[in-house]
Amino acid sequence: MDDVDAVQAQIARNMITSGDWVTARLDHITYLEKPPLIYWMIAASYKVLGVHDWVARLPVALSSIVLALLVFAFGTWAFGRKAGVSSGIVIATCVGLFLFTRIQIPDVMLTFTTALAMWAFLRALDESESRPQLWSDVFAASLGIGLLLKSLVAVVFPVGAGLLYMYFTHNLWHRRMWQKLHLIRGALITLVIAAPWHILATLRNPPYFAWTLHSGPGEYHGFLWFYFINEQLLRFLNLRYPRDYNTVPRFAFWAFHLLWLFPWSVYFPAIAKLSFRPTDRAGKTRLLALCWLGFVLVFFTFSTTQEYYSMPCYPALALLLGSAMAEGGQWIRRGTRLLGAITGASAITALTLFYLVRHVPTPGDISSALSSHPSAYTLSLGHMLDLTIDSFAYLRLPLLIAAIAFALGSLCSFLWSDRRAFFATSLMMVLFFHAARLALVVFDPYLSSRPLAEAIRKSPPGDIIFDHHYYTYSSVFFYLDRDALLLNGRFNNMEYGAAAPNAPNVFVNDAQFKSLWLAKGRYYLVGNPEAYQRLIPSIGESNFHEVATSGGKLVWTNRPLSELRTAYPGEPARAAAFPIEVKASRLIMEASDFGQR
Repeated sequence: MDDVDAVQAQIARNMITSGDWVTARLDHITYLEKPPLIYWMIAASYKVLGVHDWVARLPVALSSIVLALLVFAFGTWAFGRKAGVSSGIVIATCVGLFLFTRIQIPDVMLTFTTALAMWAFLRALDESESRPQLWSDVFAASLGIGLLLKSLVAVVFPVGAGLLYMYFTHNLWHRRMWQKLHLIRGALITLVIAAPWHILATLRNPPYFAWTLHSGPGEYHGFLWFYFINEQLLRFLNLRYPRDYNTVPRFAFWAFHLLWLFPWSVYFPAIAKLSFRPTDRAGKTRLLALCWLGFVLVFFTFSTTQEYYSMPCYPALALLLGSAMAEGGQWIRRGTRLLGAITGASAITALTLFYLVRHVPTPGDISSALSSHPSAYTLSLGHMLDLTIDSFAYLRLPLLIAAIAFALGSLCSFLWSDRRAFFATSLMMVLFFHAARLALVVFDPYLSSRPLAEAIRKSPPGDIIFDHHYYTYSSVFFYLDRDALLLNGRFNNMEYGAAAPNAPNVFVNDAQFKSLWLAKGRYYLVGNPEAYQRLIPSIGESNFHEVATSGGKLVWTNRPLSELRTAYPGEPARAAAFPIEVKASRLIMEASDFGQR
């Protein structure tokens, strides 16, 4: 998909191509926002299986599976096999984990390292543990790996939750407990894992530091300042520049967990009946899970938030829910009945939508039936607001499958209230996830620009220009593996790297674009209808020749369509003729010369 998916995938490919595994780059512009481990994992997958879109998704997919197995093992160790199975099922089939692993973000990996750190912390302190030092080493290693996935929060979450736990168990000032954690040895393990990349990134992207808390257009303070001050401190305080993100309202951030942990969130009230007294392994684990959950949620209450930021607390909720489900009781039975009512209403809603759109025509792709809410797109689920009643006509099969899934789940919830109901609910979610996957296929033209990339691949050689932002059409970069110019694209994620010394000049404005477009060479413009309407008054409608359209996005060329040809079978995509630094400068100089003539 466009946006972060293709960005992550292309950065990994760029690392392989350039041989630079330290500094991430997009279109040869330095990209310093994120740690590198997810790029390295994708690149390693490319090395083994080749460069493909499905290969880029393997690290996230495998991390989801390993996370579910870890929660199962943690729950089994703490509460017994029955609760362990329930905990594993909860994390594996909840809506949040499925939803937020459809996009290429490392949060599921952070969730794994956080859960592993919490389990290792508890086992290192456990009096009955035969190898406490091993588990203290695992705790430290988890922090180091987490630092390379999501930076400082990977340390803050486990350490903060651990301190709360030690406080409530009255062990915070006990020297013996701290000795069990082997702090000096652990710090060295964490540093050995995480420090080399941070040091290299700092040395390769000077200046080494800047004593300021301000950043603005055209300012460049190197890696260390941007990565720690701008991306960590100022983002937490909602003062980061550029302001290319939004924040979920506090109440909604908390309330959304009823959805993220659905269908198992109906059992939340049963958690209150559990014992949190740290007198045995189960009680200690429940107390730790409560500290873990509370610390993460309170942390983001005082920070900017996206919907998926709280994913590291999902395992804590899964452990508490699994423990409650294993114990059973009145609140579990009530929750099962409530789930039956909710899924029954969902089945009726899906069938009603199916009935309403049964005769609605479906010309083209789904983008023609969607509305537009650009102001919401800084949230990860902002595009959900684009759905209209007519758009469900393109989703008739997913609607039908979802209705069947919910109907079966509702029936089983009313028939059973024991573990058979849990099993039936799990199967319901598997079927529902299949319906959601089919819906994503329908949304592909809207969420991805792959058809545009294929159209350019089959067209005569020419240079590519993208209107607006790299992220908007990032999948074209991935599928073509080409360099390009960015029209008015020096903002958001690309702005800071563009200000770096010796940054390649890949940005053009409208005047430079006009000169290029009217020159003798062939160019392709990837954009949307708004870009076309903005440019035709100064360039002329006759100078735009449509090549392809998909998902509300278009490709034009400045040469007549009669000159287009289909690529020969097996012909590779045309590579850039020059390095981007030379090529971009040449193109912009041509534009300037043409404008003077």
